[in-house]
Amino acid sequence: MNAPDGPDLIDQQLRKFQKELSAGTVSLALLAVLSAAAAPMYGYQIAKTLEHVGQGVLAGKQSALYPVLRNLEGAGLLQSTVEPSTAGPPRRYYRITAAGRQVLEAWTAAWTATRNSVDSVLEGPAP
Repeated sequence: MNAPDGPDLIDQQLRKFQKELSAGTVSLALLAVLSAAAAPMYGYQIAKTLEHVGQGVLAGKQSALYPVLRNLEGAGLLQSTVEPSTAGPPRRYYRITAAGRQVLEAWTAAWTATRNSVDSVLEGPAP
């Protein structure tokens, strides 16, 4: 089988790059959303906030957020509680922990440094 070429190759490589790039950025974005929230949020609220605030770039399958939320909770960065819902099954509400806020600060600094470095490379040397 031949390797894809032209637009197919570009699309394939773009999807691969976006997948690899989103692996860490979704965790960062989730912590940021929950850090800014006035109250605990459930998955659908978090997904809609990411979609709205992230201008659709971080939008994706809502179900993909739940494993990340569970991983962050397992690491002690989030806490959750289950509460009854008047509109369906009980909902799991997430809030960021003190450790989560510290990690968010460190991750934000790492993201900023990485973004600045990559931007410098993409822009090339100053004339």
